[in-house]
Amino acid sequence: MGFLDVILGRSKPVRPDLDQLFALPSAAITLQAATGFTPTGRGSVCFASVEGGAFARIQADVRQLLGPPVDYTQDQYGYTWLLAQHAPEDTAGLVNDLHAVNTSLQEAGFGPQLLCSLIGFRDERDRSLALVYLYKRGTFYPFAPLPGDGEKRDNALELQMRSLLADDLTVEKDLSRWFPVWGAPGL
Repeated sequence: MGFLDVILGRSKPVRPDLDQLFALPSAAITLQAATGFTPTGRGSVCFASVEGGAFARIQADVRQLLGPPVDYTQDQYGYTWLLAQHAPEDTAGLVNDLHAVNTSLQEAGFGPQLLCSLIGFRDERDRSLALVYLYKRGTFYPFAPLPGDGEKRDNALELQMRSLLADDLTVEKDLSRWFPVWGAPGL
């Protein structure tokens, strides 16, 4: 970082550390023990779509690497979501798959298109919770939509999860970066 960057308040972007995803199984145990939220066995990776043969090959390679059931969907904003599924008790296997997808995209030069990864949880009251990894920030945050048709969040639950998971995950400190991921596959 240069002298002008310090004066102007600019900072270097955090380099993504995909190995942080491997902290998710431990966080899942913490969640289950402390709150009753259990993994759903579903997780997803979100990335900006790119046209071209190289990107199509990577998608095909990822589908071949992970095998079924792997689904690609596109959201209303044009982002592509890859959904991976495992048995709910196989959080480590799910995380390995999400890590492999992120790594494959990054190594193929598509790192700038990666946005986030998440794994889903539910509790006995059928509330949803996702632990979201922000690729460009190298941090996690909880996302807890309220049940029902509206797009409303359970902010109190999200803040409770932030405190609970602080020892397991690198939690994003800037709450304005806790973006809602409405309708995300895996949630």
